[in-house]
Amino acid sequence: MKIVADQNIPFVEECFSSIGQVTVCPGRQLTAEQAADADVLLVRSVTKVDESLLSGSRVQFVATATIGVEHVDTDYLAANGIGFASAPGSNANSVAEYVVAALLSLGKKYNVELAGTSIGVIGVGNVGSRVARKCAALGMAVRLNDPPLARQTGDPKYRPLDALYDCDFITLHTPLTRQGRDKTFHLADAEFFKSLKRGVFFLNTSRGGVHDTAALKNAMADGKLCGVVLDVWENEPNIDADLLGRVDLATPHIAGYSFDGKVIGMLMIYRAVCEYFGLTPTHTEADFLPAPDVPEIVLTSKQLDAPLEQTIDEVIRQVYDISRDDSNTREILTLPPPQRGAFFDRLRKEYPRRREFQNTTVGLPNGSFGHPLADVLSGIGFQVREQR
Repeated sequence: MKIVADQNIPFVEECFSSIGQVTVCPGRQLTAEQAADADVLLVRSVTKVDESLLSGSRVQFVATATIGVEHVDTDYLAANGIGFASAPGSNANSVAEYVVAALLSLGKKYNVELAGTSIGVIGVGNVGSRVARKCAALGMAVRLNDPPLARQTGDPKYRPLDALYDCDFITLHTPLTRQGRDKTFHLADAEFFKSLKRGVFFLNTSRGGVHDTAALKNAMADGKLCGVVLDVWENEPNIDADLLGRVDLATPHIAGYSFDGKVIGMLMIYRAVCEYFGLTPTHTEADFLPAPDVPEIVLTSKQLDAPLEQTIDEVIRQVYDISRDDSNTREILTLPPPQRGAFFDRLRKEYPRRREFQNTTVGLPNGSFGHPLADVLSGIGFQVREQR
């Protein structure tokens, strides 16, 4: 079996060589010639998989190591008897942890205590549901918007979009769809931003096309938005440099790039390929996930007496310092325009290993397990124990 894979899928050669001959290549430059004699094609979101890539090839199965599938023409695959799999939920926890880090960073910058504020979560699937739970653990009042889920479940917890307009924070977690009843392309358009209350914080970690860049910039210029966090951009990798210079936190589409999420996503498509071809999987997470980089953080009584969110932020930054990603991304502005797209891609390709919170145990002073900090840290994903 011949397998052609995006070189940025971690451990793809080590894992898939157990079932076939693996050839890796840059995903954004993957050509029809490279795919022509492949039996299996493994991609990420940077590769457009459609008739122009696959026509005349012998590809029997396509898998994307991502939660989003808008880069894949699934109708074409189905019409041509080509199997397909994705990795739904694989990086959902990673994105949710990114959002928590971003919220705490905004709170620190603008002297806003998150507990007691409101946040509107637009899109409540694998990612949005985890974001909602972690925000609730931070003491935020969470409002949910997801029209498809509202229709499917009839659950009144899913509110109409206009019920979120007066929230203090708005965060987007929808797929990118360009047509249909639930179209999300430019969901955050001029009318959307006009409807929000003044001073709101806006975050997008879904897809760049869910917000309208011009409308977002106008809302920022008008002072409608207090702060903006963007991990996703229209026209990636050639992003709007002016917008990059204006936002509070800018990152290169890496919110879901935890090492854990990457490995889980890779193994999900590995198992899907095995199932499709009637093979027995031999690899598990234990084969690829190393010991945690920060196995333990021990807190002092002084830190317990400090403002709660200050200590939470200190803990998170030891595991994931979002400001480092922001600083690296802003280096784009120092480069000539023709070099910026390649640098954006390189930031993603060479992204350093980032482990998720559950790999780290936070030790609290003896007798302090009833402290609110224990509940919050546990609620956002850390292991918590008392020091003996």
